[in-house]
Parts: sequence; structure tokens; C-alpha cells
Amino acid sequence: MKRRIASWENGHSQPDDFYGPLLCDALGVTGTELGLRPSAVDGEPQLLEARYPPTPDTAVSAVDRLWRADLNGYEPLLTSEPSEHAWSDASLRWLVAPEPAPTQAADRTSSRVGLADVAMVKATSDTFASLDDQFGGEHARHAVIQYLSRDVAPLLGGRYTEGVGRALFSTVAEATLLAGWMSYDACHHGLAQRYFLQALRFAQDGGDRRLAGSILSAMSHQATFLGRHTEAATLARAARMGISGVATPTLMAQFHAMEARALARTGDKRGCEQALTEAARFLDRRNSGDEPEWITYFDDAELAAEAAHCFRDVNSARQAVEHAGNAMSGSHVRPDFFVTMVLADAHLRAGDVEEACRVALDALDLGEQLRSARCVSYLREFRAALTPHGTTTAVRELHEQAADHRLWLATGRESA
Repeated sequence: MKRRIASWENGHSQPDDFYGPLLCDALGVTGTELGLRPSAVDGEPQLLEARYPPTPDTAVSAVDRLWRADLNGYEPLLTSEPSEHAWSDASLRWLVAPEPAPTQAADRTSSRVGLADVAMVKATSDTFASLDDQFGGEHARHAVIQYLSRDVAPLLGGRYTEGVGRALFSTVAEATLLAGWMSYDACHHGLAQRYFLQALRFAQDGGDRRLAGSILSAMSHQATFLGRHTEAATLARAARMGISGVATPTLMAQFHAMEARALARTGDKRGCEQALTEAARFLDRRNSGDEPEWITYFDDAELAAEAAHCFRDVNSARQAVEHAGNAMSGSHVRPDFFVTMVLADAHLRAGDVEEACRVALDALDLGEQLRSARCVSYLREFRAALTPHGTTTAVRELHEQAADHRLWLATGRESA
């Protein structure tokens, strides 16, 4: 960084589209007063804009700026809010998009990219995905973005055949989707949405409609978490509609489950139950050999976890408890933490405060290794629901036993 500043001061180079706006803001001057080229001061509005990239080139340029800004801790981006319009615009643009044109190779002086490079990106992304599952999105999120910015971005500007280009864009879509999930888990919601949008565009250019549908499903998941239930249901339906010709049973099950989650939050119990029935019907037809490997995690336990969330949200505590009891995977730490907290919520809503507190302690033990703002959010809601029962012995003992748990401390004293 010191060398970069010295280069600017000596007139050997100019700040780029990321650093230009930051310098203007820090010095309290305009780009013109600093003598910057227009593109160097126009970067911030583009950086903060949430939209579906219209072309592959704009997608590559936009995600490169996002990665660099994220790495540099650009506060307006990290604290940005999602755009409701971007969700609907992206799903519509993707649904009506023509078949992807052959990927254009870069100029002949660029480095050649082959399938071995694509395999390297895939393997590295899978490693990060495993860390995310085991330790939460905040654990290695910065390392993922660093890898994408420094190692993957040059590949996107490389020279490759059409077939390699399709494989590259599809693989980068999957890696960028992971960046979106990790940012969502860290509750950087505007940033997560922007990564999801870029991933959707890359999946389109890679000709991978199944992955694109799964990305819309991820957007639906986030929208439900944020209370944007109408948008969440629409995104799940768009995913189902958009890949109807190539969908696998597991993907269809996931899309129906996401719609059920959204409908449950609106209080539409009948619609929610219908969507869950469809999800179960499709999942019964799955054939693991025909499914993309990145969706194989969605099994009976995962569907039971989704159903537990749904029945909790429609205040059917008995059904929530029943499904939560079938939802423990034993191998996926964060999902198991979530479903254990749902079980605690369900017991509390059923009036069994003592059992709710016991299960919450199980969740705290399970989640001790997790670095996840979403996990903290689940706990914070549970602590708020405990407030009317604060004088009971069970709640007092829970506070005493949970006092040293990191996730419990992170919820803040205001909900105690």
C-alpha cells in the first residue's frame, strides 16, 4: 500500500476506481480537484449499485471491484442494505435471458486458461465451503475473498476456448455463491446480495441453469431471513420455473421448501403445508447419481429442518418439535445449531420453559466453534422470547450456565 501511495504522489499512476472515491472522501475534495480521471471517481456509485450485470464483461468488472472493496473493508459496502428491486429485476432478466453466447476469449497476449485451472478453483472453493459449514461464514470469509480477488480474477481475464470458458464461468459462479452465503451468514446483507447477483450472471454465462436456480433459491433464503416474504416466495417460484426443463428432484424439493419458508412467515399455513408436501414428494424421487454434487446436502434431515422452521413460524409447536427431532445431521454443525434453536423455540412456544432452556444449552455447546452473525441472531430472538419468563428457575439457571459461551455473550446484555 505504501508503494501505491508513493506512486500516486510521484505522478507515476492514478488511483483506480476503488481508491479514487476513498481519497476524495478522506481529503474532502472532488475528483477534479485531485486531477483524477472520471472513471476513478465514478466507481463508488457503480460499486454500491445492486443490479444484475447486463453482459459478461460488466459482471467480471463489477465483481472484481466488489472483491477489492470487500478486502479493503469498504464500510459503505459492508453496511449496505439489499435492494428489493434487484431481486425482482434479476429473476426476471434471468428468466427471459437468451441462451448464452459463446464465451469470448481475451486478447492473445493474455495467459492461457485450461481445465486444470478450473479444477483448481473448484477444489479450493470446496475446501472453503467445508470450512464455512464447520466454523461459520465469518471464520474464513476474508480468505475466500482474497483468493477470488488475487487468484481467480486474473483467470477471468485470461485466454480460453469456449468450452473452458463455460466451465470457468460456472465454477466461478459457484465460488461467488459461496462468497454470498458467507457474507449473508456474517449479516453483510447488501454485500451478500451483490455477490448473489454476480454469481447468477456467471451461471448464465456458463450455461448452468441448475446452478442459477440454486442461486435464486439462496436469494429467497436471505429474503425470508430479512422479512421480505413476498420477494422470497417469488424468487423460489422463479427458480422452479426457470429450470423446469432441467431440474432434478432434489432441486425441485429445495425450491418448494424455500417457498414454504416464505409462506410460513406470512402466516399462510395451508400454502406452506402444500409446498412442504410437494418438497417431500420430489425428494422421494431423488437419484443421487443424477444430482449436481453441490445439492446432495439437501436430504431428508435438511427437509425436516426446513419443515421445523415452517411449523415454528406458523405456531404449530408440536409439529415443529416432531420435525426438529428428525433434522439433526450429526455432521453439519451450523445447520444442526439452527435446528436445535428452532427446537428450543418450539418448546418455549408450547409453554415448556424448562425443556426450552435445556435445548438452548445444547445449541450453545454445539455452536461454540461457530463464527456466524446469523447464529447470534437466532439466540438474540430466543433471549427476547425468554423475557416474560425471566423470574423462573430454569431461565435463571440458563443465564448462569450460558454466561461464558461466546455466542451468548455476543447477543448483548440488552436481551438478558
